[in-house]
Amino acid sequence: MTAEPPPAHSSRWPVPPQDGYTVDDLFTLPDLPPHTELIDGSLVFVSPQRDFHSTMIDLLMTGLRSTAPPEVRVRREMTVVLDRRNAPEPDVSVVRTEAITGLDVTRYQAADVLLAVEVVSPDSEARDREAKPHKYATAGIPHFWLVEMTGTDQHPVVRVYELDPVTKAYALTGIHHDRLKTGVPFPVDIDISAEALAAL
Repeated sequence: MTAEPPPAHSSRWPVPPQDGYTVDDLFTLPDLPPHTELIDGSLVFVSPQRDFHSTMIDLLMTGLRSTAPPEVRVRREMTVVLDRRNAPEPDVSVVRTEAITGLDVTRYQAADVLLAVEVVSPDSEARDREAKPHKYATAGIPHFWLVEMTGTDQHPVVRVYELDPVTKAYALTGIHHDRLKTGVPFPVDIDISAEALAAL
């Protein structure tokens, strides 16, 4: 009895280099799934989004854009290069306007990012709560927001962090349940109540 050949539709996963992937690999490897991230030289594939994740991003995008000054732009799910082995894709980023050089831009440098926002998903809890904030802080991104769904009522909560220039780590500056109101990186006032989320 001979072995059956593999089906024609089977695919081969790329074999990682000995020292891991780099940012250059992330942008040149063919056929990577959309929204693939590079964390510590490893490719991270994103699971299908839950409705909370997608809707919360929409709510924050609308709120941030409504008060963003001309010197910044708000972007959704764009790669941010932190170093040669780390290129995550924050759910929302606030970037300097001069970093947007055209519609074909595929990534931003950490130095051009003022705020990175992560909306926690079940498959990304550890990355969103631990790995990414540490890496964003190390790269010098001054502001970080962590968004989660709490309780059985599926209510959003946003934790706001600011980079401490002495420790090079994020310090918690506020926990917001119904209204996200802060003065940095620019004045922000967003209704993040369960009702606002359900209205989208």
